[in-house]
Amino acid sequence: MPTPNIDSDLTHGSLRGQFLLAMPGMEDPRFKHSIALIVEHSEEGAMGIVINAPSKVHWKEVFEQLSLQDSSQRGDETVLLGGPISTEQGFVLHGAGVQFDSTTEINREISLTASRDILESLASGHGPDDVLLALGYAGWGAGQLEQELAENAWLTLPAEPEILFATPVDKRWQNAAARHGIDLSGLGSQAGHA
Repeated sequence: MPTPNIDSDLTHGSLRGQFLLAMPGMEDPRFKHSIALIVEHSEEGAMGIVINAPSKVHWKEVFEQLSLQDSSQRGDETVLLGGPISTEQGFVLHGAGVQFDSTTEINREISLTASRDILESLASGHGPDDVLLALGYAGWGAGQLEQELAENAWLTLPAEPEILFATPVDKRWQNAAARHGIDLSGLGSQAGHA
């Protein structure tokens, strides 16, 4: 799947800017208890960044690999596993209002950038305060995500910056649901959209 483009002609039922929460009955171990932000959704398919799967990689290692000096004081922060596709490619989710070479606005409060200039800015101690760095993404072919939703594999909820940027990684899945009055522990695989 290509990197999302802000000029995309999205379909009426687009889930762009929504959270996808794996239902408790999710059978795919790669997505069990996961929460992803949908960054692109059209008739051709969907792309999301998983926001609660920490890797063993830290920001400083990414900066080192790109020969960037780490002046960020954030080098010990954990890089997330954004999904099983293109795990060598980095994606930065950040608050809206700042623009880099490849910045795509996901909604009024959240943007995605996949260009080197944001990493240079972050390494130098500048750049957005609200930021997540992920390697890889989750992708769905045409109609695949819609089919998984029909099978109640996922629950959709509005994406909220507080969940992305102010909630501990291990609490994001449950807290996103709880903010909408949903107790995931009480759900089987029979739920649908919230």
